[in-house]
Amino acid sequence: MLRLGSAKPGSWASFWAILTLVGLATRAAQRADVGGESTGTSINHSQTLLQRLQELLRQGNASDVILRVQAAGTDEVRVFHTHRLLLGLHSELFRELLSNQSELVLQEPRDCAAVFDKFIRYLYCGELTVLLAQAIPLHRLATKYGVASLQRGVADYMRAHLAGGAGPAVGWYHYAVSTGDEALRQSCLQFLAWNLSAVAASAEWGAVSPELLAQLLPRSDLVLQDELELFHALEAWLGRTRPSSAVAERALRAIRYPMIPPAQLFQLQARSAALARHGEAVADLLLQAYQFHAASPLHFAKFFDVNGSAFLPRNYLAPAWGAPWIINNPARDDRSTSFQTQLGPSGHDAGRRVTWNVLFSPRWLPVSLRPVYADTAGTALPAARPEDGRPRLVVTPASSGGDAAGVSFQKTVLVGARQHGRLLVRHAYSFHQSSEEAGDFLAQADLQRRNSEYLVENALHLHLIVKPVYHTLIRTPK
Repeated sequence: MLRLGSAKPGSWASFWAILTLVGLATRAAQRADVGGESTGTSINHSQTLLQRLQELLRQGNASDVILRVQAAGTDEVRVFHTHRLLLGLHSELFRELLSNQSELVLQEPRDCAAVFDKFIRYLYCGELTVLLAQAIPLHRLATKYGVASLQRGVADYMRAHLAGGAGPAVGWYHYAVSTGDEALRQSCLQFLAWNLSAVAASAEWGAVSPELLAQLLPRSDLVLQDELELFHALEAWLGRTRPSSAVAERALRAIRYPMIPPAQLFQLQARSAALARHGEAVADLLLQAYQFHAASPLHFAKFFDVNGSAFLPRNYLAPAWGAPWIINNPARDDRSTSFQTQLGPSGHDAGRRVTWNVLFSPRWLPVSLRPVYADTAGTALPAARPEDGRPRLVVTPASSGGDAAGVSFQKTVLVGARQHGRLLVRHAYSFHQSSEEAGDFLAQADLQRRNSEYLVENALHLHLIVKPVYHTLIRTPK
């Protein structure tokens, strides 16, 4: 068997010594005076060095290690002529494996074997090009061989592509769970919650695990058309995956039936295959929903605790709960609009509306930054620049009356984009119930920049949502 190179395990010390000397010499050269100058002149040939490293990998010159990468379950073997020093610089595992041998046979899953050339290239050049389908296998290789910088880089790539709506969020969620990557898991979960309508209508929905479904269904920040859409999505999932009765019944009990109008509840009981099979498990919730719609909220709150999640709307996109607002050239000037929402989800409030006024200001200045005029000298202090301001969104009711007794309103603003005909939410801002604005609204946004991640074709896509929150008033003693 041909073995290239003659590096010995004991030569590691000399390798490190050479690298240290090179680094010191380079820094010294950069600090050296040239022609009497007080500061050194930097000479940067890093791109040339990268090109030579690429050639070293491609041609295998002076190789002292052979890697034979076999795809699991196949006879396919890829051979890489590499260099012990460069592999060991990035990976402690490679350093240990190559401490007393110059040839390795590595068994890798097929998807990992297919991108092993990219992985090796990163070890030589510190860069690679990633496609969506390659993210998981590259992350697996980086994790296995302990290349922390590549792990972080691929994880950042996955989170960025989730925000843009391109990543397979369900598959990446399950991968994050299997590897214990909590940051990636939370990013996937947030994307799925904010874009549940789009995900439920895609092929990914059938790949959702019972564990992931159990994480999603209790959330109040789910963005979807209405609760009925969630029920139909759950019923489709049950039909595809056919889980155990226990899993199906837990999932059905997570539906917020009081948020579904009575006429639609009647149709579900008459036509739903899921309720025909598991109706007994949710009979008490359906009865409670009918009672909720039959009585006034004030009367219902005397006998039942309405502070539970079943009586809290999620982030519904239906017209009853809010309105879209597209602001073209948002950095230009202040804008205003108004919209109406239903007073509450109860059937008793179905015909009652609340009108909301909305003001958007791209460069609102706090009082502390506004120009103030001196009383004595008669001259103004330096005025704050327009760019010192920040975007502001204020949502207020058009009038205050007795209709809202026993209820407060929680406001949410979604910032998103349409991709491939789908509304994808990139950011969400929630107002405190007693507040008329979100303090951090677009705090990091640069609306002056046309390619801002917050803009689509120089327009700001908002969806304003108002959720009524009922309060328990008087509890009747039992």
